[in-house]
Amino acid sequence: MSSQQLGTALLALVLMTGLAAGAGRRLADEDAARAYFGNIELVDQEGRGVRLYDDLLKDRVVVISSFFTRCQGICPVLNAKLAALQERLGERMGRDVFFLSLTVDPEHDTPEVIAEYAKRWQAGPGWRFLSGPPEQVKAALRKLGQYVDVKEAHTTVLIMGNERTGLWKKANGVATPATLLEIVESLINDRGA
Repeated sequence: MSSQQLGTALLALVLMTGLAAGAGRRLADEDAARAYFGNIELVDQEGRGVRLYDDLLKDRVVVISSFFTRCQGICPVLNAKLAALQERLGERMGRDVFFLSLTVDPEHDTPEVIAEYAKRWQAGPGWRFLSGPPEQVKAALRKLGQYVDVKEAHTTVLIMGNERTGLWKKANGVATPATLLEIVESLINDRGA
């Protein structure tokens, strides 16, 4: 097996790994999901207050990423992949799937700053860039497995889930848009147990 084939095989394994508790973990019970995620209050790029569980996750297929607007490293690469995925999803964005991009730098990334950033990536309906009070953002990042002490150390792992059925997966955010689309479609098509 060549190193490229091995890398592809390892990437496929990583892509199919489940959220923190294990592959294919299902959180079908709404009360359990609400208790776990909570209704942490955040603010989107339009300055609207939103609640993590009730407004952003409940009954939705989501792709969750972390970023910060001043990042000159991986964030532009990751957001370019999400922009390409958004294009491939077309009219399904904001209907069948939603992107949630949560800043790891809420002190700088105010709603006004993330609004400009969202425009840069041509975020359409269904792609929300999120910020808020630092303690609220930190709490949300912890719940989503995206918290880091140093913003430059944030992950490129996408958390993808179908909250309705409880199926959650992780994906490498710099995978090809085609690979990411395949995972998103598996979540959209999941009917649960």
